Amino acid sequence: MAKEVILQKEEAVKAAAEKFAKAKSVVAFDYQGLTVEAFMQLRRNLLKNGCEICVLKNNISRRAATQQGYETFASTLVGPKALAFSYDDEVAAARELAEFAKTNEKVVLGAGVVDGKEVTVAEMAAIATLPSRETLLTQLAAGMLGTLTQLAIGLNMLVEKDDAKDAE
Repeated sequence: MAKEVILQKEEAVKAAAEKFAKAKSVVAFDYQGLTVEAFMQLRRNLLKNGCEICVLKNNISRRAATQQGYETFASTLVGPKALAFSYDDEVAAARELAEFAKTNEKVVLGAGVVDGKEVTVAEMAAIATLPSRETLLTQLAAGMLGTLTQLAIGLNMLVEKDDAKDAE
């Protein structure tokens, strides 16, 4: 019977390690005191953004994180923690958790892993305020378009000035 339990735990660690490997980011957060309804709402919000919540025993989470090389992150997994895995957007989980925490003080962001790099609680809070990748690309394109527009206007003015000199 003990061997069965050990095998089950090994399988749980393996499954969690696979989630760590697949995820673009992982955020640990406190959730103790949330109602079931609030937790389910948070889960739905995260699912809409390509994220997944897992509530695992800390020992399993720590072992999975350590297997993936996240020893510092693993050491932060103390007390009741849930993990949010983001598979599409690096900042989606952190942003959604921070947004949810504004209306529910029971949710507190913890440390995490973003693009294979361990981040502290403070860094995770900063990451949570970043806009999505698509928004950043749109802002970049708009900034570049504005510059190109100004360049085109300036060049057109030079051409018109030269045409005016030639006409005289």
